Amino acid sequence: MSILDHTDPQSGEETDLLVSFPANFVWGAATASYQVEGAASEDGRGPSIWDWFSATPGKVYQGDTGDVTIDQYHRYPEDIMLAKGLGLGAYRFSVSWSRVLPQGTGAVNEAGLDYYDRLVDTLLAHGVKPVTTLYHWDLPLALYQQGGWINRDTAYAYADYAEIVAQRLGDRVGMWQTHNEPWCVAYLGYGIGEHAPGHQEWPVVGTVAHHLLLSHGLALPRIRAHIQPDAQIGITLNFTPGYGADNQAITLARVEQARREDRWFTDPLFRGVYPAGLFADLNTDPPPIKEGDMEIISTPIDFLGVNNYTRLVFQASTDGSRSEPIMVPGALYTAMPWEVYPDGLRSLLVWLHEEYALPSLYVTENGAAFADSWEGGDELHDPLRVAYLRDHIQATGQAIEQGAPVKGYFVWSLMDNFEWSHGYSKRFGIIYVDYPSQRRVLKDSARWYANHIRRQHKLHQG
Repeated sequence: MSILDHTDPQSGEETDLLVSFPANFVWGAATASYQVEGAASEDGRGPSIWDWFSATPGKVYQGDTGDVTIDQYHRYPEDIMLAKGLGLGAYRFSVSWSRVLPQGTGAVNEAGLDYYDRLVDTLLAHGVKPVTTLYHWDLPLALYQQGGWINRDTAYAYADYAEIVAQRLGDRVGMWQTHNEPWCVAYLGYGIGEHAPGHQEWPVVGTVAHHLLLSHGLALPRIRAHIQPDAQIGITLNFTPGYGADNQAITLARVEQARREDRWFTDPLFRGVYPAGLFADLNTDPPPIKEGDMEIISTPIDFLGVNNYTRLVFQASTDGSRSEPIMVPGALYTAMPWEVYPDGLRSLLVWLHEEYALPSLYVTENGAAFADSWEGGDELHDPLRVAYLRDHIQATGQAIEQGAPVKGYFVWSLMDNFEWSHGYSKRFGIIYVDYPSQRRVLKDSARWYANHIRRQHKLHQG
């Protein structure tokens, strides 16, 4: 790898250094169906758990919902033009299960599939690679009412759904992800209830995670039967690695526990087993594993998607009885608030490579929420987000230099949108959205990212 200058979008001057990336490296951005589509009750779409959850008083900040959000269901041509203008090589979007199967099973809603046909065809027409995530948390409400992910039958319903989508889009989509962040579904959705469906039943967390993993494994052969021979299938996991602020035994033990939790999904996927002691660490019931489950779950995949935003730092309490997460003195925090720690991404990617010898890694989400201030014009200055992206992209390049097979990087997110239980109070987008008018405005981070992509292409063109 060589070193390449890049340009500050505000000054136009070359100010920093970034490592260069392979010529075929994928530069993209990501969104998720419930966060951007809107059109919640149009064209036959059924309700999802997020429709129900966000309409429940007290669950989402200020009662915000995804009923309209940024209206990408109607505005996707404009948004794809913006993606093309930034030079994106790929756009990662998710499919709404309840838009395709309003009841989760049974009759297919052809109008829903037609929408994804149009989306994929428009992306391809503009030279942007479609990257499909089949499940980004929006379970059809009808399936939740039948037990949701606690019910093993949901894993089989998911495999049916995945095959329906693959039958329709498999001739054109070359990169597939079965799930996005199953940890969030199990932990936040069913354990503490912060996310939909708002379930608070800690003993079932291990079972929910197991059924999510089982659904992934069941779907793999059914997807492969309908996609291009060179298409890739993987899964996206989130990681928030733990670090110690001291060397006390209780802190070292807590960091080791955090690493076991990092292996909650990777060990079953790549080794066919759960980490020893995991369910005791989590204080949840072990899942009901049936014969053949682990072989199904560990069916080989082509890549692992990695979502990373921050790290956790643990410090022993004064009395030494426990070790707890702390805010790092002097560190920069985002609006979430999450510590900005780019080297954590480098270290994570290298660890995954060394631990599992994976064929390919993609950074499928990385980005930051900051308090953006728009004054009504055609510009929005977000220097903290520019610095965040610059430093994390550089960390990704350093991981490649250390041998990690990273093949792409996706900013979270392309546009401001509905940020789950935070509603519209947190903005991750590199494109600003004025929600009342639906006006899109490029932030400096979008201009910086476009310039970075352009320079990478220029480097490889000689």
